[in-house]
Formats: sequence, C-alpha cells, structure tokens
Amino acid sequence: MTDNAARILADYQASDFSISTINLTFELSDTATIVTNEMSVSSTNNNHADLVLNGEHLTLVSVSIDGVALNKEHYELTETLLTIPVSKSDFSLTIVTEINPVENTALEGLFKSGGAFCTQCEAEGFRRISYYLDRPDVMAKFTTKIIADKVKYPYLLSNGNKIAQGDLPNGMHFVTWQDPFLKPCYLFALVAGDFDVLSDSYKTVSGRDVALEIFVDRGNLFKAHHAMASLKKSMQWDEETFGLEYDLDIYMIVAVDFFNMGAMENKGLNVFNSKFVLADQKTATDTDYFNVEAVIAHEYFHNWTGNRVTCRDWFQLSLKEGLTVFRDQQFSADMHSAAVTRIQNVRVLRAHQFAEDAGPMAHPIRPEKVVEMNNFYTLTVYEKGAEVIRMIHTLLGKDNFRKGMDLYFERFDGMAVTCDDFVDAMADASGINLQQFKRWYSQSGTPELTVIEAYDEIKQVFSLTVKQVNAPSKVQPVKGNLHLPIKIELITDNGKAQHCLALTESEQTWQFKGYNAKPIVAFLSGFSAPVKVNFPQSNHELATLMVDASDAFNRWDAGQSLLTGYILTLVKESEFDLTETLIAAFAKILASDIDPALKAEQLTLPSFDELIDKLDQADPIALLDAIQKVRLFLAKGLTKELSLSYQKFQGQDYKNDGQSIAERALKNVCLSYLTSLPEYHELISKQYESSDNMTDTLAALVGAAKIANNVTDQLMTDFEQQWYETPLVMDKWFSIQAGLDSEKVFSHLESLLTHPLFTLKNPNRARSLIGAFAQQNPRYFHCESGKGYQFLAQQIKQLNDINPQVASRLITPLIQFERFDSQRQKIIKEQLLELAALPNLSKDLQEKLDATLNH
Repeated sequence: MTDNAARILADYQASDFSISTINLTFELSDTATIVTNEMSVSSTNNNHADLVLNGEHLTLVSVSIDGVALNKEHYELTETLLTIPVSKSDFSLTIVTEINPVENTALEGLFKSGGAFCTQCEAEGFRRISYYLDRPDVMAKFTTKIIADKVKYPYLLSNGNKIAQGDLPNGMHFVTWQDPFLKPCYLFALVAGDFDVLSDSYKTVSGRDVALEIFVDRGNLFKAHHAMASLKKSMQWDEETFGLEYDLDIYMIVAVDFFNMGAMENKGLNVFNSKFVLADQKTATDTDYFNVEAVIAHEYFHNWTGNRVTCRDWFQLSLKEGLTVFRDQQFSADMHSAAVTRIQNVRVLRAHQFAEDAGPMAHPIRPEKVVEMNNFYTLTVYEKGAEVIRMIHTLLGKDNFRKGMDLYFERFDGMAVTCDDFVDAMADASGINLQQFKRWYSQSGTPELTVIEAYDEIKQVFSLTVKQVNAPSKVQPVKGNLHLPIKIELITDNGKAQHCLALTESEQTWQFKGYNAKPIVAFLSGFSAPVKVNFPQSNHELATLMVDASDAFNRWDAGQSLLTGYILTLVKESEFDLTETLIAAFAKILASDIDPALKAEQLTLPSFDELIDKLDQADPIALLDAIQKVRLFLAKGLTKELSLSYQKFQGQDYKNDGQSIAERALKNVCLSYLTSLPEYHELISKQYESSDNMTDTLAALVGAAKIANNVTDQLMTDFEQQWYETPLVMDKWFSIQAGLDSEKVFSHLESLLTHPLFTLKNPNRARSLIGAFAQQNPRYFHCESGKGYQFLAQQIKQLNDINPQVASRLITPLIQFERFDSQRQKIIKEQLLELAALPNLSKDLQEKLDATLNH
C-alpha cells in the first residue's frame, strides 16, 4: 500500500459542498432494496467544482438535478466514486440506488442481522447505502421513510422523532422519522424487524418526558430490564455530573446478534450487539452485567460528546471516543467500586494498549495517516485517549474541568470540530496553559519514567528525580517532552503526604523538607499518567505499600510489582527459590477486612500480556512456566487461607448487589488457585453442580478447561446440551473450549469449526472461538511447532473475504510478533507473508500487513 492511497491529516480541506437536508426513502427487500436519496446541496465556494460523492457496492439506478434526469455522459462512475459536474450554487440532487443486504457479510451499510434489517454507518458505511459526501464534517437534517412488509417487519425505526406512519397496498406499511438535529451520515441508522419491546420513560431534569424503548429478539424481553435500568441511571448521572439533558422525545436501543462493534450511538436509535443488552442471572456473568451498564452509558453519553458535537474528520476520532470512554469510566466508578474499576482500566491499558504502542501499528491518539479508517478504532484512540482526558481532569481539577466542558458545548454545539478545539476550551475555561500538553495528541508510544530517590539525613530533605524518555520511532524520529501529572504519596511512621507533580522537562527534581527518615514513595497514585515506570523498590518497601498506601491502586500496584519481580526472575533463573515473604504478604491480604473485590484483584497474578511487554525476545512458554510456578507456590503456601475464604462464600444464594458480586469475585479467584492443586479438582464439579448463576458456572468451567480431564468433557457436554439454543451463552462455551489446556486443543478447534452453531459470518462467534484461542490460550497459541499461528492465519484468510473488519482485528496477536524469540518471529512472519500474498487482500488487512512487514 503506497502513501498515495492514504489520507493525511495535514491535507484536510473543507468540503466544496454542503448538504442542508436529506430525505431518504427505503423500499426494503432482502436482495434488492431501493434507496431514494433527495438532497439539498449548496456550493461552499464560487469555483463550481465537481461534486464527488462516495459510494461502494451500489447499483446506480438514476441521478437527477432539480428533477431533470442525467444521462450517463453527464456523470462519471467508478467503483468508489460518483462525480457530477455542476454549474449551480444551490440545487436539489436525487439519487436512486439498489443494494443487496443479504449478501453484505461485511456488516457495513445496510445488512440483514438474523431476520432484521440493520445498518452500521460508522466510520464509512453510509457509502454502501447511497452516494453521498461520506465525511463527518458534512452535517444535514435527515428525514427517513421506510417501506416494508408489515407482517415480517412490524417495527420500522430510524433516527429522531416519528412524524408519520400508515398502511400501504399489498400488505406493506411505512413509517417516517425526522431528526431535528444536524448530523453527519455516520450517525444515520435504520432497523426493521419483528421484536419484543420493553417500554419505559424518563423525566428529564427540566421536566420533559422521554419515551424509552429497547427492542430485542422475540422471547428475550426478560433479559432487557438491566439494560433499561442502566439507561435511566446514565441519563440521571449525565444530568447531575455534567448538566447534560437528553434532547429528543424518544430514545431507542435495538439488540442484534450480527454486529461488528459493541454498539453504535446513532442519534436517538442506538444499535447494539446483543451481548451488551441481554442479561439475566442464569445467562449473564457479573462481568456481563457490568459491561452492559458501561456500554449503555457510553453510547448514551455520546449524545453530547459525539453527536451534538462531532468530529471534523476521522483523525479526530479520540475527540469523541477518548472523552466518552473517560465519561463512562467515571460513571462506572460512581456506580461501583472506584478502586476496582480503575485497576481494571489499567490492566487493559498495560496488557493491550502498551503492546499496541510498541507494535507496527503504533499511532498517536490523533493519527496523522489513515488508509482504512476501521483500523483506527483502537485501544490507543479509546483507552489511551481516555487517559489523556483523565490527565486534563487531574491538571485542572474537577471544577475547572466542568467549566471546560460547559465552554466546549457553548462554543461548538451542532458543529464538527477538532481535538485542539476541545483542549483550547479546557485551557480557556481554567486559565491553565495546555499547549505543551497537546503533544499527547500527536506523539505515539508509551513514555517511560525513571525515578531516582535521594535522602539527606543531616538536612532532613528527601529528593525525588523523575526522567522522561519518549523513544523515537521510524515514523517519529524526534519527540518532545510531554506534560504529565504525577501523583505521589510519601509514607513514614509519622504519617502520609500526597502531592501532585507536573513533569514538563526531560528531568526534574522535587525536594521535600522536614523528613527525619527516608519516606517510602507510592508513585503514580491512581495511575495518574499512562506511562511505564522504572523505579526499583525493595520487597520490604513493596510489602509496606501493599498495606499502608492510602490509594487502593498503589496498594494493588505494589503487589503486582512484587509478583512481577519474582516471575521475571524465574524466567531467567528457573531454579530460583521463592521466599516466604511472598506468602506472608498475600496472607495479610486474605486476612484483611478490605473490599472482597479489591482482594480479588490483589490476588490475581499479572497477565501473560502484561508481563511479555517487559521482556525482549521472550520465550512465551518460559514465561508461562514462571507464572504457573508462582501460582502453585501461592496455592500451596496459602491453601488453608484460600480454602477458608472459598468456603466462606460458597453456597450462598445469588444476589446481584455490590457486596455479593465482590464476594463471588474473591471466591472464584480462590477457586482458581485451589484447583491448580490436584487434591482440589473435585471443587470444580461440585461448584458447577451447585451453581445458581452464570458467574459461578463459568468459573467452574474455566477451571475444568485448565485441568483437561474426563470431568472437563462431562461438564462441557452438559453445558452445551443445556444452553444450545441460547447464542450468547454458547459464545461463552466456545471461548472456554478454545482455552483447553491440552495438546488436544488443535483437534478440538478443528472439530469446533464444523460445529452446527459455528459460523464465521457472526462476529461474536468468530471472536468467541478464534479470538479467544489467540488471546486467552498463550501456551498453545505460541507452541513451538507454530500450529497456533497457522490456525489463526487460516481463519483470517477466510474472514478476509467474509468480513474484513473482523479479520483485521483478529490479526493483532500476529502483528505484534517482535516481542518473541527469533524462531517464533520466523514462523509468524511466514504466515504474515502468506496473508500479504492473497490476491483479494482487503484494505483493512493490507494496511496492517504493510506496516508490520516494513516495520
């Protein structure tokens, strides 16, 4: 892929045309849907440039200007563009296209999901519906008329408010929707199908009644109540926290099974992957409940941070996504344990986003070059983007941050703007200079901090020196110093003191006077900046922090550092003897009276992905062996304590409150340790048989997959028979099967590919088996023979033709191959070269393969 095929941020130019209104009429048909698109178009300059419209996979039926049909010689048509020479400044343009939703396995534009019609237009899917200026800075008022068979498709939904409906001849009917707000076409949505509907209402802070409706497949209505409660919580939280009120008469959510993303914030009509809507005690885990609430909140919050104020261009994606992820994280922290929520955010960042920053697809949160926009819906844009917003919140403080948000909406409501516009609003509202801070938007990579302590016993002065390194890359050979907040706590026998340091230079030193003994430093409290830290602390200091640090994140992080040190030592010295200090530290945690959910996090070992990031040219099996040795050491040394904690919470009746969720989390961490010892394997089948909820059932099944014996087969068969008709639960079954800890996993995988319920056309199902194997079974994915890499590559070849977006996302474990030893790199590169040679390689994959093979 050459640079000529890429779009460059620096080349951005405003459109030569604007579209004020668009009237769409859909005559729905499985294989020949007719779309009539009437637009009011105006030239934005006096040059009378050609009108160039985007379009893909469309059959053009007709084009008319001001009611006059154009002959083919009056326009130019290619596979991706419709070019129309125009001489008028203002005109009406009508375009009629035909599309085939059933054959649209890419699930972009208009497609069939089960028995329903559905759309996905972000980022550039609208061009698969009609020829249009498919870019986010072209904003229009949409009116949509949908015509379909009334029996098959009783519900016809689109954006905005319903303004008309009625019956038509031949069993057809229509509904017309009008969205009074300007929006780009990526926020357009249409759904037509037969659903069960959960209805409710919400009275806004100003007293307006908003109708709330959640549409689910027939028979699933009882699983939608948690989603509805989550929506109402989100609406109230946004009013109370940011003063933001919903603005339409109705808010709709539709759950569909075939969907590339988690959900989509289309104005007034959110289309959701059903896994983030449906939840009940028997079929959903505690994590599922949390995720449903978080994703419902995320999409609702987009109504203001994404819809009312949107992106000028796709390079600014983090403007809406980073900000909205920050908002949903704050919401979740307020709804649940703030400490545990923060720890889980950081785990994702360290395990996956840091790897992205270090890999061939590294990019700033505001990329500078894009070939296929779908490739930039990344952890960098979302999760690191949220961390950047969090740093602004830390630097400004809560009150100034709110002032900045208010000014942002005051300035830009109804507009398409940039990341700079957001930061400038924050700076102007607070009076704090954020010019240097803006480098976070333009520099890729994870900064590394080195921390050096010094203590002057005579002067009783403690000094802390921090150095920042922003490593150069091939794309960015020179990087500037970043502005970042560093929150610390200094701990002595006499007390504790918190500070927030602003690091802006390559090296800075801070002095703290009046210390009659060297304090222990809890560094980066709350993970106040998304950085790697080189700060050697003794095991004694880490053990002290695990108990005495005021900040829960610091307590957890100290324990992770202690565990990481032992595991990495074992990688280098496999005969290294672990010490009783480790047992004592974790015995204290189990004996403490802290939140059981926080205990569960503290007891959970660092993940393979977090640890591999700390090694060069690593043998992944050696790392896994080291992790397992620590796990067994803790299990044997803490058997009594783990067993007591497990038995304390086992057998309790299911409740869905915070305390019960926390107790289940701790119980199941204890189960995972205990069942690593053969004498406790019987706990697996006992818990499975007695479980009254999916959280405990799956914990038992995961344990069964790790021991891989006859019990495993019995439980997996029983679970399959029980849940065969429930797709989301069967996704869990496929995932657990992919994690089988046995060499039989490869024959098992091949068998599962032919399972009657498996299809690559369903993104959830593809991710549940193929993605789960590559990301959650590192011992066999990275086996020395290369079978794991070959399996993933073969599935990606097929997905390249079916759904390039899913293929591109599943390839991530292969393109980050430079972390591993030379032999594994060689095997992976062979697979990547085979993929690169595919004759019909999609843009999605080609961009990633080019970046990887030329890295």
